Amino acid sequence: MRVAGVLMPLSSLPSKHGVGDMGTYGYEFIKLLKEARISIWQVLPLNPLGYGNSPYQPYSSFAGDEIYISLDKLYENGLLDKKADLFNEESSKIEYKLVREFKEKYLKIAYNNFINKKMDLNDEEYKTFIKQKWLKQYGLYLTLKKKNKLLSWNEWPKEEQNYIFKEESSWDKYLNEIKYEIFIQYIFYKQWMDLKEFANDNEIKIMGDIPFYVGVDSLDVWANQENFLLDENGNPSFVAGVPPDFFSETGQRWGNPIYDWDQLERDGYRFWIDRMAYNAKLFDLLRIDHFRAFDTYWSIPAESETAVIGEWLEAPGYDVLSAIFNGVSGIKVVVEDLGELRPEVLDLRDYFNLTGMSIAQFNFRPEIEEHDFLEEKNIIIYTGTHDNQTSTGWFESQSKDVQEAALDKLEALGYDETIFVNKYMHYTLDSAAKIVILPIQDILELGDEARINSPGTLGSPNWEWKLVDFELTKGKIQYLKELTYLSKRAKKD
Repeated sequence: MRVAGVLMPLSSLPSKHGVGDMGTYGYEFIKLLKEARISIWQVLPLNPLGYGNSPYQPYSSFAGDEIYISLDKLYENGLLDKKADLFNEESSKIEYKLVREFKEKYLKIAYNNFINKKMDLNDEEYKTFIKQKWLKQYGLYLTLKKKNKLLSWNEWPKEEQNYIFKEESSWDKYLNEIKYEIFIQYIFYKQWMDLKEFANDNEIKIMGDIPFYVGVDSLDVWANQENFLLDENGNPSFVAGVPPDFFSETGQRWGNPIYDWDQLERDGYRFWIDRMAYNAKLFDLLRIDHFRAFDTYWSIPAESETAVIGEWLEAPGYDVLSAIFNGVSGIKVVVEDLGELRPEVLDLRDYFNLTGMSIAQFNFRPEIEEHDFLEEKNIIIYTGTHDNQTSTGWFESQSKDVQEAALDKLEALGYDETIFVNKYMHYTLDSAAKIVILPIQDILELGDEARINSPGTLGSPNWEWKLVDFELTKGKIQYLKELTYLSKRAKKD
């Protein structure tokens, strides 16, 4: 059955405490999606935000960011003695540093109550959770990172850089700090799994997002240095990115370390298997970002300041993906296969029968006479993603001739809505694609003031947009409900 989904970062939900979290508004959003007959909620990575507050440069592929923990839920569960004060509840901008400082004091109170009241300490779920190897490692990593003023691990004193290789008994000097970080991860996991269960009970699947690469400043690299091409000081020898193209004369230099595929092969691709298996518990569907790198990846010498100098190298995609699908039972994967790709990338995708992606904004050519409606079925079509302009912003940035051609074309196809973005969403939902994802900004008819991220730029306002409330959203639910029915992506009540 063809279905519809909504792209809405968890961070962008309304909140009483400055950033979207796993509390009341998350549950309310799920109820709104159900009312609109939406089947998928796509979120961005929930891992600890790294450089530039980007969810694609996380400190860990396993840990969740404490910023998403609901303080109200902590109070409801007896971990806070009184409700948290309100903070930036009417702000449409996430102020990450201030939010972290505000939440941290409540999280520490919750931890002290957890220990002093011995809550869940003997619970089987808790005892099973804390046995995971990565947890104590992550606790040590964050403890040392905070001790070193948040510097990357390869800038710490040499003794602390090497702590990960020491016997765990030597970590005991930091045991209290490590236990705190483990508590944070336990609460994150419980709150997220409760929210996911509520979504599933309401017939909504949650799609997570898996970056292909990991950041050098991460537990992933610190604890698995042999899996990456690093120099003797722990710095990348080569970094990831994409070469110059139509969008950038100097390409994109992302800075992520390149995998040592030979070492990964010797280990049976265990790093990838473990990473995917854990995230398969957290999400019903996994979208792998930058899928083309399983086939060929752009390797840039670390000393290069841009992505102009580099070379395409082949990756063992068939072996890696076979290891993942053989090692992780029942995993459901979709892939981001955008850009100028060599045919072998699509062959790899189709060999594993993976669902690819298309962005309507890149394929909608109103100035061309031919009917360019996308008819491919095994695909997800987006009107736009977190990296694009909103559809309203795209339309407003076009010349008057293109705008008129777009409206004429959509009207000729029978879309009689008053404004462009509604015609455009209807057009996209009518495609043959088995899944269509609409960003919440398009549903709300918002312009580029609500854009999530502009690739190739760093810092504000990237990743900072959030809703103040659901008033505008509620006003769009009935129309969205009609669209999902008219496009045969949901049954009528």
